[in-house]
Amino acid sequence: MNYRPVYLLVVITIVSLLVGCDEGDKLSLSERSVIYCSEGSPETFNPQLSTSGTTTDAISKQLYNSLIVYKGKDNTLGPSLAKDWHVTRDGKMITFYLRQDVQFHQTGYFSPTRLFNADDVLFSFNRILDKEHSFHQVSGGQYPFFQSIKFSQLVNKVEKINDFTVRFVLKRNDSSFLANLATDYAAILSAEYGEKLLDAHTQHEIDIFPIGTGPFKLKDYRVGSLIRFYRHDFYWQEKAKIEQLVFDISPSKTSRLTKLLAKECDVSSYPIAHEKIAERNDLELRSITSLNVGYFGFNTKKAPFDNKLVRQAISLAINKQALIDTVYRSQAARARSILPETSWAYDPNTPELGYDPVRAKSLLEVAGYAQGFTMDIWAMPLQRAYNPNAITMAKLIQADLKKIGVKVKIVSYEWSTFLRRLSLGEHQSFLLGWNADNPEPDNFFTPMLSCSASEKGNNRTFWCNKKFDLLLQKALKTTNMNKRKVYYSQAMEIINEEMPLLPIAHSKRFQARGINVEGDILSTFGGISFYQVSKKDLSSNPSPLDKPKHSKKVSK
Repeated sequence: MNYRPVYLLVVITIVSLLVGCDEGDKLSLSERSVIYCSEGSPETFNPQLSTSGTTTDAISKQLYNSLIVYKGKDNTLGPSLAKDWHVTRDGKMITFYLRQDVQFHQTGYFSPTRLFNADDVLFSFNRILDKEHSFHQVSGGQYPFFQSIKFSQLVNKVEKINDFTVRFVLKRNDSSFLANLATDYAAILSAEYGEKLLDAHTQHEIDIFPIGTGPFKLKDYRVGSLIRFYRHDFYWQEKAKIEQLVFDISPSKTSRLTKLLAKECDVSSYPIAHEKIAERNDLELRSITSLNVGYFGFNTKKAPFDNKLVRQAISLAINKQALIDTVYRSQAARARSILPETSWAYDPNTPELGYDPVRAKSLLEVAGYAQGFTMDIWAMPLQRAYNPNAITMAKLIQADLKKIGVKVKIVSYEWSTFLRRLSLGEHQSFLLGWNADNPEPDNFFTPMLSCSASEKGNNRTFWCNKKFDLLLQKALKTTNMNKRKVYYSQAMEIINEEMPLLPIAHSKRFQARGINVEGDILSTFGGISFYQVSKKDLSSNPSPLDKPKHSKKVSK
C-alpha cells in the first residue's frame, strides 16, 4: 500500500482557498444536500494509490469513472467511459471504444479545455505501468491493487488507435482482466490536468486536488473533519440528484450515533445500537450481504509464526462461533474459507478448521512451545463491514489463547498509522479483512495472499507459496469455469494446511439513514455511491416521531 498520500493530504486543507468563494454558501443543508457520517479519513484522493475502504468509499464512485463497470443484480460487465469493447479470440487484445461527450470537472484549480479522450486512458494506465512516466513516482510510486495482480507483468502496452479508441495488448490471456478494469481502482485521470501540473512542477497535486469525470467534484477537505463535494453539473450521464454531499468524518461510533439521532447527519456508516435505531420511525436500518471476509492473520516472517504448526495451533484455539455471536451479533456467516458461499468458486467440501483447544495445546508442544509464549494482536481502531469491533474480538481471542498458555498483548493505532506499520511488518498477528472489488474469485486470492501482494500489496501475512501462486496463474489462463473452480479449491487446501490466516466471518454491511433519504448507497462489492441518492422535504408532513411505532426496518 502507498501511505505517502496520507501526509500529502495535509496540504488539501487549503483546497477551499484554491477553489475560491464564488459559490460561497449558496447550498444550505436542506433537501438539496446529504451529510454522511463516515468512520475515517481517506488516505489519498486517487483510488489508484490505496485499497483502504475509507478511501474507496469517499472518493471512487463520487469523483471518478472507469472504462467499464458491473451493473445490475446479476453483476454483468457494462459500459461506462467505454461505450463498447472487443476481445480477440486469443484474449490478448482488448479494444475499447470511448464515449465522445464526457467532460472533466471544472474547479477553482483547473478548467479543462477539451473532452475526455484516449490520451486520458493512456495517461491513467501508463502512470502505473511505466516506471519512467513523469507521474509514476509521484506520491511514492506504489499502486497496491495493480501491483498485487501483477498488472505490469500482464499488460504489454496500451496503445491509442485514434482519439476515441484504445487497445490493451496483453502478454497472455487473463480471465480476470476485464473484472480488474471494472474495479474502483481503475479510475481515469485527466492527462491535460497532469500536463498543467507538470509544467508547474507540482505533480503531487494530482493526488490531493482531484480532477475526474464522476458525478461529484471536490469543493474542500479539512483533515479529520469533513469532505465537501459539489455536484458535477456537466456529468455525462443524468446529473446527481443532490447538489452537495458532505462526509462528516466521525471515527467514534458513539459520535456517529449521536449525530444521526440529532439529525446532524442524514446517513451513518457502520451504525451501532440497531434496536434503538429501529425504534425511531424517522430512521431506518439498511443492510446488504457483502462479498467480504474478516480474518485473523499471522506475520509468517516473524517467530513464532514462521512455524505453520504454531499458526495451526493458534487457529484451533479460537472459538469462531463465539466471535460471530458476540462481535457480529450473529449477523454474519462463519467462514469456512476466504471465499463466501455466494462466490461461484466456493467449494462446500472445503474442510473448516474447527475449535479444538486440546489439539491446539498438543501442536504447541510439538512445535517446541509447551510452556506457551507471549504474542501481540494488532486490532483495527475503526469499524469495517468485515469486522465491526476488532478490539472486542482481540479481547475474546486473548481469553481463548490464555487457555492454552499463550499470553496476548493487544495493540492498536490510529488507522493510517496502523496500516503503515502493518506494511512495515512490525506486527506478529493482526485482525483485518477484505472487501471484494468485483465478483471474480481471484480478487480474494491474489490481492490477499499472493507473493506479489506480499511485496507491494495487501498481503500483510507476508506469506509466499510458489505452488499456491502457480494455481492462481493456471486459473487465470483458462476461461473454463470448472477447471478454474478446481484450481481455486486446490489453492484453498494449501491455505488450510499452511494457515497464513484464519478466515472468521463473512458479514453484512449495515447503514442507518433518515427515512427522507432515498436511493441505493451500498453495494455488494466496491465502494459506496451517492449518485442516485435524493432527499425528500418532510417539513410539511407530521413528525415521524408522532406516528405509531412499526416493526424494525431492514431492507435489501
